[in-house]
Amino acid sequence: MNTSDFRRIALSLPGAEEGSHMGHPDFRVGGRIFATLASAKLGYGNLMLTLAQQTAFVEELPEVFLPIAGGWGRMGATHIRLAAANEDVLAGALRTAWKLRLEKNTRSGQKKRALVKSTGTKNTRRRKR
Repeated sequence: MNTSDFRRIALSLPGAEEGSHMGHPDFRVGGRIFATLASAKLGYGNLMLTLAQQTAFVEELPEVFLPIAGGWGRMGATHIRLAAANEDVLAGALRTAWKLRLEKNTRSGQKKRALVKSTGTKNTRRRKR
């Protein structure tokens, strides 16, 4: 697989859109990132997963998946070695990241709706004077 395959599969997911974050392509659903090509020059795609999902992927296919170095990796951000992945593995991993983002978006929307209902306002931040 390569970056073109990553992009094609990511954009085939319902509601997925390509954007840019810090000059690198990213893939979003509901305006929130689920995958990026920030490490494409190194041969990686990046997936936003939970730590449990990351652990399962790395344990099952350590030649394909590895945690991103540093704090992002400790929160579940995961590299996928594009050259080592086949289409089924890449599609499954992207779908997992996309589905997680959809679930988080839904939970976030529920919290916002509850806040609006309880306070009667959308913006609860206080302005500095």
